[in-house]
Amino acid sequence: MTATAYQNNQNYIDFILHLADTNLILAQRLCEWCGHGPILEQDIAMSNMALDLLGQTSNYYNYAAEMIGNGATEDTLAMLREEREYKNLLLVEQPNGHFGDTVARQFFYDSFHYFLLEQFLKVKDLKLQSIAEKSLKEVKYHLKWSSEWMIRLGDGTPESHEKIQQSVNDILPYVGEMFILAPYQKALIEAGLIDNPNDFKAAWLAKVNEILEEATIVADVENAFAQKGGKEGIHTEHLGYILTDLQYMQRTYPNLQW
Repeated sequence: MTATAYQNNQNYIDFILHLADTNLILAQRLCEWCGHGPILEQDIAMSNMALDLLGQTSNYYNYAAEMIGNGATEDTLAMLREEREYKNLLLVEQPNGHFGDTVARQFFYDSFHYFLLEQFLKVKDLKLQSIAEKSLKEVKYHLKWSSEWMIRLGDGTPESHEKIQQSVNDILPYVGEMFILAPYQKALIEAGLIDNPNDFKAAWLAKVNEILEEATIVADVENAFAQKGGKEGIHTEHLGYILTDLQYMQRTYPNLQW
């Protein structure tokens, strides 16, 4: 497979932007916890995970900008695109809610993210493979953190169990989109440029159900209704508010640099 097969391919650019946007929006959500965490250690932990995701975002946007050309940069892609141009998962734009809501959202994304990066280690695109190699150790920690909190809250006090059970119930409709293929994903899979994430769905489901069982949380993850649209730019009302905060400085003071 030649590098041109990836770099001149609009479907591939859309796919890389989908990865970048998903990490960016989740990082922005985690940043909202800075200074508001339930205890200092977890405040720092969530801030560190946000920084990890921002680092990965930078790598994806730089790669996309290189393929797009025409003066595109990681900053223009992050700060100057409109809401409908973002291709992030609906899951990551959901509000932080209370700490259990954030843990549940993080757990479902971390478990998917971990298997996705493992899959990327075997892709033919060496740049994507390199980003995955750099990111996997961080995401493995993220999954450990969110899994442990799922168990601690679910198997904790009656109040913590009730709250995290409700958090899972509320976030579950946004989980299935991770395995619903966008048109650009279908085209890339048919061309043999990327693998189908559904190839690891069984392993992901086994991991998720293992943690939920240990946490004494009841959820039919496999058959849950799935909202969709984020990958194609159709978002919930929450994304507009996130972008308002995220892009305020750049849009108010164009070309601002630190």
